[in-house]
Amino acid sequence: MKKYIYSVLFIVLAIIIVAACDKSFLQTSPSAVLDEEILTDKKGVEGLLVGAYSLLDGVGAGGNQWASSGDNWVYGSIVGGEANKGSADGDQPDIQPLMRFNALSNNAYPNDKWLVLYESISRCNKALKVLAKATSIAAAEATIYKAELLFLRGHYHFEAKKIWNNIPYVDENNTAKILSNTTDVWPKIEADMQFAFDNLPNTQPNIGRANKWAAAAYLAKIKIFRKDFAGAKPILDNVIANGTNSAGVKYDLFENFYDNFNFETSNGKEAVFQIQYSVNDGSPGNENGNYGNQLNFPYGTGPVGCCGFFQPSLDLGNSYQVNAQGLPIAFSNDPTTGYNAIRELKTDLGIESDDAYTIDTNALDPRIDWTIGRRGIPFLDWGIDAGKSWIRDQPYGGPYSSIKNIFRKSQKGSGSGTATATWGSEQTSAINYNIIRFADVLLWAAECEVEVGSLTKAKDYVNRVRARASNPNGFVKKDDGTNAANYKIGLYSDANFTNQDLARDVVRFERKLELAMEGHRFFDLVRWNTFQTTLQNYVNYEGSKIQCVAGTIVVKPTHNYFAIPLSQIDQSLDPTGVFLLKQNTGY
Repeated sequence: MKKYIYSVLFIVLAIIIVAACDKSFLQTSPSAVLDEEILTDKKGVEGLLVGAYSLLDGVGAGGNQWASSGDNWVYGSIVGGEANKGSADGDQPDIQPLMRFNALSNNAYPNDKWLVLYESISRCNKALKVLAKATSIAAAEATIYKAELLFLRGHYHFEAKKIWNNIPYVDENNTAKILSNTTDVWPKIEADMQFAFDNLPNTQPNIGRANKWAAAAYLAKIKIFRKDFAGAKPILDNVIANGTNSAGVKYDLFENFYDNFNFETSNGKEAVFQIQYSVNDGSPGNENGNYGNQLNFPYGTGPVGCCGFFQPSLDLGNSYQVNAQGLPIAFSNDPTTGYNAIRELKTDLGIESDDAYTIDTNALDPRIDWTIGRRGIPFLDWGIDAGKSWIRDQPYGGPYSSIKNIFRKSQKGSGSGTATATWGSEQTSAINYNIIRFADVLLWAAECEVEVGSLTKAKDYVNRVRARASNPNGFVKKDDGTNAANYKIGLYSDANFTNQDLARDVVRFERKLELAMEGHRFFDLVRWNTFQTTLQNYVNYEGSKIQCVAGTIVVKPTHNYFAIPLSQIDQSLDPTGVFLLKQNTGY
């Protein structure tokens, strides 16, 4: 897909520009005008399709690329309590009120995310309108193009829906300059993805393009967010039994957990749908790399040396502790059964200590050190994590560094950007981001089995994910080949799945461990309706240890969705003086 995108982009640069819209998402006419008739052939439609794909990464429609990053590191992970903003107080200050649950509707970060998502929807709709006039394209091929565009439009609306809930749905037939957000858009999002599933082929000529099985998995995801577990279950059964990626490779788990975050294994058998990244391809400042994660490298003497954001939380680190059977010690964040009942993971907490450090010798789930950069543990092939010297402000953000988004030292220059005049180009990578990976599918299927199926089958799905994590070949190793820490992970027995409530807790906690730092946590907590209790317990605990969430923080029921950006409401004034966009309750 990367080669496909970049070869077409040079040909159709003008087309991509035409697809761009005004900063208001409701501006349906492009600011640059080009007769649509000259686009109505295969090359023109493919160019517009590339334009729709190109915004999956959240970069290219104006605003702050870190705010609009396609991996949702701010909205899913930081607000979800598995990471702290990190870096230093006052740097990227708009993140702070978001993680402290006191953001106002004029916060720039969500507004930038809104702009990118609705620009992306506009590009899909522009392409659909042109496709309808492209009589030279065979009907069967035109149907596939349409299905691909509806897949993308469904994705972009889905992203907006899970962030703001009350959103406008915009399709290619819209002629209004402004729309309201008072109608439930779930049926239309699902209909777009259903069409994609019904009409996309099993394979595609380019690996990064959505195929039938990616649409099937996404359709199941939509149904799960709608709590239609009975509807999602047979779709997931089909994906697990028969699904393949766009190259025809059957879906399965990688043998090693880390391969999901290695650019050399991108688009492998576990990748259901990924954002495609590329570096050193001629784009200005390596903007086709993972531009949204430029801030999220260790600081100081660590890899690259900037900028120390996106620090895994103490809560997340504690979650990887296991008992004698290799099972998680705690399934919940309830203070009486979670924090107060388990030993805190040994860290630099002092927090300013430079004393000699002894690695925690208690048993840990091995996924911890592919997820969290910990002092004294090898950090990929960059050497031993040095702890405090890799952290910009340890009392503020804690002792940990993010790792899933970091390229290996041996990949510098091949999997990373090289220096240019543009700031941060070396802090881009070619590590694709998994919008959906097969472990996600298995754990969704486990949820469905808990809700409407078999607890034993749910256990089997969870154990399939855990069995991969237990592969000793995939453990982090020291230079002498021995394990870097005391890794232990066990499989669940029927005793852990004796009732629905217990099984539900097990599956949900497994998602926390497996998918940590991948931008899903907050949205999972919201759809489970556990976000208020979980995140209140999180800020109470985390705030007692580090400064970025210290003080009084109150998580309210209305914090399950973000504020509709004020600037978008201001632009929704209709001729009668009524604002058509309505603010979410509580803001």
